Amino acid sequence: MKFSIPLRVLSLALIGAAVTFSGASSAAVNAEAASALAKKSDCLKCHAIDKDKKASSFKKIAAKWKGKPDAEAKLIDSLTKAPKVKLADGTEEEHKVIATKDTAEIKNVIGWILSQ
Repeated sequence: MKFSIPLRVLSLALIGAAVTFSGASSAAVNAEAASALAKKSDCLKCHAIDKDKKASSFKKIAAKWKGKPDAEAKLIDSLTKAPKVKLADGTEEEHKVIATKDTAEIKNVIGWILSQ
C-alpha cells in the first residue's frame, strides 16, 4: 500500500505549522507577570515603555535588538550581571540586577521588553 499526501494538503499543513510556531514566542509572554517583576526590580525607575527616562525606553530597546539572534543572551547578561551602562545624561552606572534567579521569569521579562 502506497501512502501519498497531495501537495496542496502538505503545503497547507506546513503553512499552518509555520504560523502556529511563529506566534508561539509572543503568545508565551505573560505581560502581567513581566510588568510586575519589572516594577519589583525597579526597572521602571530608569525605563518606560514608550519614552526615554534616565535610560532608553523599552520600545527603543526592542527596536535595537529586533531580529538579532543574540538579543536574548545579551539582555540576560544585562539583567543578571550588573554591567556598566551609559545613561541618557552621559554618566555610567551599574545596571540593576533583576529581582529573580528564575530563568523562565527572566526570559519572560525579556520577551515582554522585546514585544514592545
